This record gives sequence, structure tokens and C-alpha cells, in this order.
Amino acid sequence: MECNLESLTLEDLNSGDKFVSPGITLTEAEIVGFALKYDPQPFHLDTGAAEASIYGGLIASGFQVVSLCFRMFIQMGLFRTTSMGSPGIDELRWLAPVRPGDTLHTEVEVGEVKPSRSKPDRGIARLHYRAINQRGETVTSFVINHLLRTRAAE
Repeated sequence: MECNLESLTLEDLNSGDKFVSPGITLTEAEIVGFALKYDPQPFHLDTGAAEASIYGGLIASGFQVVSLCFRMFIQMGLFRTTSMGSPGIDELRWLAPVRPGDTLHTEVEVGEVKPSRSKPDRGIARLHYRAINQRGETVTSFVINHLLRTRAAE
């Protein structure tokens, strides 16, 4: 089936579909800048304190990694005109530290696709996100329940 990749509707998704984003490399300045605003723990802010921590060096905030992982997928534009937000995130896990110089990309796999029973213009797609580093290690995983328009809404 032909579909505009900027407007995938709920019906365009099937369990098992996979999407892979381009990558992004985190700098020390980005890690520290995010931490100053949103997660001011010493192992995110101070290289000396980070070296003395259990991490042995500066690491990115898990919240920064989740945000980047989500951003990389959303910037692919697949739901540009069909996203209606999300009722929440499930199963969030921080699996490995992310350090300055690490390059991450996002892999998303479609889980359950469920049309709304009461509102035919929408439904929920459970998307399983993974942030993967340059060594192929999954550093973060989570599930977002995306609220998407259906073809009935168009």
C-alpha cells in the first residue's frame, strides 16, 4: 500500500514494523548543559566528581537520553500530521551509561495497534523504543503509547 511517510495513520502500522533513526553524538557541553537545567547531579555536571562516582566518569542524564531518543524518532516525520500526543510512557529502563562522544540512534518497533472503540478517528499504537550506542548496546528502552489519527479522521 502507498502511504505518505509524513502521515502514517494507525492503520498503516503493523505489529513488528521497525523504524531506525539517524544518529546523534553527544558532547560534554550538551551533557553538562542539560544537567544544569534539569538533572543537576554531580556525575552529570562535574568531571572530578563523576570520576570518583560509581560511573568512573561523566555520564548523560537518563532523562536527556530518553528525550533524544524520542526526538530522533519524531524528527523522522512519520507522524507529522497524525500524532495526537500520548497518554503515557511505560517500562522505562536505563540500561547503560551514555558518555561524551557516544553516538546514539533510535530503533522503534511497533507492538500492539488498537483502534479506539468509542472514537473512530483515533487509536493507540504501542511503540517500543530503544536507544542504541555506537557499539550496538541498548542504553535505554521504553514504550510510548502513541495516540494516532485513523483514516476515518482524514
